[in-house]
Amino acid sequence: MFRSLAGRTRPLLAAAALAAGCAPQSAPAGAGSARYDDLVALFREWRAFQQPNMGSNGVPDYSPAAMDAQSRALGRYQERLSSINSSGWPLPQQVDHRLVAAEMNGLDFDHRVLRPWARNPAFYVQVFPSQSDVPAREGPHAAGAIELWTYRFPLDAQSAATLAAQLGTIPPMLTQARINLVEDARDLWIAGIRVMNEQSGDLEALRSRAAGAHPDLDQAIQRAKEATDAFRAWLESEAPALRGPSGVGVENYDWYLRNVHFLPYTWQEEVALMRRELARAHAVLRLEEHRNRRLPPLAPIAAAAEYDRRFNAAVTEYMTFLREREIVPIKDYMDAALRERIGQFSPGPREFFGEVDYRHPVVMRTHGYHWFDLARMAREPHPSPIRGAPLLYNIFDARAEGLATGMEEMMMHAGLFDSRPRARELIYVLLAQRAARALGDLYMHANRFTLDQAIAFASEWTPRGWLPVDGNTVWGEQHLYLQQPAYGTSYLIGKIEIERLLGERARQLGDGFTLRGFMDELNGAGVIPVSLIRWELTGQNDEVARMGDGR
Repeated sequence: MFRSLAGRTRPLLAAAALAAGCAPQSAPAGAGSARYDDLVALFREWRAFQQPNMGSNGVPDYSPAAMDAQSRALGRYQERLSSINSSGWPLPQQVDHRLVAAEMNGLDFDHRVLRPWARNPAFYVQVFPSQSDVPAREGPHAAGAIELWTYRFPLDAQSAATLAAQLGTIPPMLTQARINLVEDARDLWIAGIRVMNEQSGDLEALRSRAAGAHPDLDQAIQRAKEATDAFRAWLESEAPALRGPSGVGVENYDWYLRNVHFLPYTWQEEVALMRRELARAHAVLRLEEHRNRRLPPLAPIAAAAEYDRRFNAAVTEYMTFLREREIVPIKDYMDAALRERIGQFSPGPREFFGEVDYRHPVVMRTHGYHWFDLARMAREPHPSPIRGAPLLYNIFDARAEGLATGMEEMMMHAGLFDSRPRARELIYVLLAQRAARALGDLYMHANRFTLDQAIAFASEWTPRGWLPVDGNTVWGEQHLYLQQPAYGTSYLIGKIEIERLLGERARQLGDGFTLRGFMDELNGAGVIPVSLIRWELTGQNDEVARMGDGR
């Protein structure tokens, strides 16, 4: 049933004219528009075009005919974007022009290379019990996701009817998926079996939670679960015939970094950086452990009362630190954004981040910068209509994940753990885990690692045995990174980019530099690629001039 689309290409159109002194040698046909309002109008048309057509049953159409039609029409949007001359605009508006180019390049890459609707069964997962901590859900997913966390239980009649209608799209969606999935990508397919099993479990939990209150909802849950189980069985029956690779290849990875995520690195350069970070993390961890060798180890929280007390105290301590040390402008929603994520005590067993969190709750509160970002986007939306909504294709990842990860080590250096030296060890345990899984991302997409090998590598190189090879964390992370190129590296690559920008901005401003001012500027730019933030804040476009043109 599977057919290879290797070599399926179409000519790449320039996605955007180079701005700020780097314009193309000749203007495209039809050039002449130089109005920002035209860009905004095109952006809105583009966002509508990017979405699949919805059938009368509410199911998005990812059929071969629909995707081929979208692919053929994409070039016209890219040509229209190229015809808008942004070179004389204020820098923030020129940045917006590049953001639209990045999104169009993302869809181009989806059609030429990633093709999730044709090669990735997990693309058709629709049920999500919990909220993502980044602006949009990680990885490629079909339109029409069912975000269960947005519902309040027990459901009223209207909410139950809405949820039943959403669940009603699952059976026809999975019927369509059997027709669309025609490409041989073994690891993605095998992993799809596991995530469909998880969706079945989520539906079973939903059935127990909602049972008896709304008969139509009960029936919709049952039909969705039956369709999910049948689809999983079909995946299992087809899997033995699969042999094809799942990675995109180094050349495509390089193109994606440069043209979609606007990162100034190649696959090989990212490998070198991640190897260095992994070595540094292990070496510094051993030095920290040696320094602290006469101190008692950090014992995990053992009871619910202790959990509630220490996690609430951790939020208070961290918010006080940010305020008193003048790290970041404090907004009234920030405390609540962290406190709402405290959760409940679990006696175990625990996955990797639980091992860290239960030993010193303040550590992972620093990573909770994610929740500051989301609260800011909701309470103080960016004035740009292009930055006001989450960027497509996870283009936000290096800024969102990079800053959340970067805050861990940056706050340590700013003095957060001076009185608790054992907590410093946890920072380097986290760093090692991020570097190990990033190398898994890179090697999987180079088709040098299978998914199983990437899981084993990340587990082996994570200290203290806290990332077991059979755990849900390592499996889920590496599967995500195989689906979404550049996501696994974004935590540390984004951290590196933000640290570099901090240093450049400090040199540029001299005595006028403050950390609080820098963080205010960084937040104000929005959750966009750091290279574009750098251009906007410093005026330096040496990196951006070489990115986004589709070459």
